[in-house]
Amino acid sequence: MNVFFEEDGSFKVASIMTETQGSLQIESASGKRSKVKASNVLMRFETPITGFMDAANAEANTLEVDFLWECCTEPEFGFEAFAQDYYGRKPTSLEAAAVALKLHSAPMYFNRKGKGRYKAAPAEILKAALAGLEKKRLLAEKMAGFVAQLKAQIMPDELLQKLDMLLYEPDKNAFEYKTLEAASAETHLSHLKLLQACGAIPSAENYHLGAFLREHYPKGTAFQEYEIDAIPDDLPLADAEAFSIDDSTTTEIDDAFSIKQLPDGISRVGIHISAPALGIAPDSPLDKEVMQRLSTVYMPGNKITMLPEAAIRPFSLDAGHTKPVLSLYLHVNADLEIVQRDTKVELIKVADNLRHDSLEPFFNETTLAADSGHPYWAKLLYLFNLAETLEKARGKYDPTKPPQIDYNFYVIDGKVSIVGRHRGSPMDKLVAELMIEANNQWGALLATHDVPGLYRAQSGGKVYMTTKAEPHQGLGVAQYAWSTSPLRRAVDLINQRQIISVVQNTAPAYLPNSDKLTMHMRNFEQTYQAYSEFQTRMERYCCLQYMIQENIESIHATVWRENLVRLDNVPYMTKVYGLPELKPGTRVSLQVQEADTLLIELRTKFIGVLEDEPAGVVDEDVLNEDSMNEDFADSETAVDLVAVDEVAVEANVETNA
Repeated sequence: MNVFFEEDGSFKVASIMTETQGSLQIESASGKRSKVKASNVLMRFETPITGFMDAANAEANTLEVDFLWECCTEPEFGFEAFAQDYYGRKPTSLEAAAVALKLHSAPMYFNRKGKGRYKAAPAEILKAALAGLEKKRLLAEKMAGFVAQLKAQIMPDELLQKLDMLLYEPDKNAFEYKTLEAASAETHLSHLKLLQACGAIPSAENYHLGAFLREHYPKGTAFQEYEIDAIPDDLPLADAEAFSIDDSTTTEIDDAFSIKQLPDGISRVGIHISAPALGIAPDSPLDKEVMQRLSTVYMPGNKITMLPEAAIRPFSLDAGHTKPVLSLYLHVNADLEIVQRDTKVELIKVADNLRHDSLEPFFNETTLAADSGHPYWAKLLYLFNLAETLEKARGKYDPTKPPQIDYNFYVIDGKVSIVGRHRGSPMDKLVAELMIEANNQWGALLATHDVPGLYRAQSGGKVYMTTKAEPHQGLGVAQYAWSTSPLRRAVDLINQRQIISVVQNTAPAYLPNSDKLTMHMRNFEQTYQAYSEFQTRMERYCCLQYMIQENIESIHATVWRENLVRLDNVPYMTKVYGLPELKPGTRVSLQVQEADTLLIELRTKFIGVLEDEPAGVVDEDVLNEDSMNEDFADSETAVDLVAVDEVAVEANVETNA
């Protein structure tokens, strides 16, 4: 005697060896012996088991499931009784098994009610289930067609309609995502690279910008119409004219200088900062917009300003105009010692906007010894000498420190230019030291009058922001309140309001222990970090685009540590897999294998050591491990570096505007 039984959701046959009340010892056609519960046995038969299941499956394939469903009349039935009704006679064991197999294979048509027992699905439920099945079939056919198009590097229109989702906010349950995932698996390409190959990402630059805008500017970058307050008409006019020093692309000019000779050999140096705090009231509609943006966003060839143009122009220190400023006056004696400091809110006429590209040939390391013929040479030399004195007073003067290179990015008509310039050049040092002096002294002014402000501090190597005046060890100052870029940073605008309240003896906009001030500080920290990371990413993109543009096939580099190297002539650090163990500072030659501007990846191959070149200088203080770039990105010429010995050179000049 043989048995037809169910085990693990499938049907099997075997011969009975022995039988007890609750179980059977059986042997399969292959000779394997096992034990099966008596309750799992559906049918006993005498037909030989060899080939039985193959024959039953063949018979089951001749049965039409729709017809079987139509034949069902009873609410619940056993497969053997149903087989007898279907065949109109007592079925053979093979026919009964075929019916069981067919019923079991169509759960949509027949609901299982127990071992060997079934119930026909209600007509409406079956209709809905069949419609769903047909929908899945059609979707599968559609997906297969779309996958074929993607493999042929053709972007289906339906997927193109969902491109924003696919790029920036993938929905793994969406049909479009599953289609892209399937095509990606078959082509062995990442989603982004496959979309790029299909022409869905025509510009890697726009892709990176789009990701940033989606997160930080979901409503777009355009400004509404805002009104600014009228500038007070009782501000005194300064008795000197000012001049600024900026990159040629700078449009938000927020700092300038003046020099006036006073009696008794005293020179009065003026540091003049544009004063938008006079025209933007706290909690006004424009101020709320500023506190959302928090900073101008910089990227090579472009920027997203913190303020609308209508609010920039009345305060930008443009040549030929008289503008309101917050001024710090330094009274300097013949020994370049500062004997007096005064802060005023006033108007000043701006005589000139000096630009780096036209000024540097006349004012650099080699022109300090003799008059270069530039009309401002004497004033610039005096300010540079004062700057060195200030640097020495901070304990940061080190003429033996190896020179470092900063890079300016320019993008004109899609062509990238990367221009290197020495950090700490006379022009940069002049601006940087005077800005540090202003931020230090104005921070002290706030602290002295118990007026809260927003400070940058450094202790134990950690750089952080605080509402209290705390030392900045990296800069060597007792406090450091960002105050010199109010057109471009919300922190500076907030501090300017507080400083003006002290100068004019009015109530400050933010009182001690102000929750709003703390909220603005925290929001700024988070947002400014994100903006800096975005700027770094776009600069790295431009470095790769420059290599492609200039068809650079090999490049020299300096080993930083392990397999990390810093490339020559571009501010880019990358890992070289397969690089032999070399000492930091070793000069090497690399083959450029691939510059991927979409994934921001550079693939290089080690060629050899440059034996005839001296070892490069490795300064760990300028290494930012997160971005693998030379500096922690900032919007100004030289920046606060996140390093144990942080040196912030507040040149207050846009380099990537």
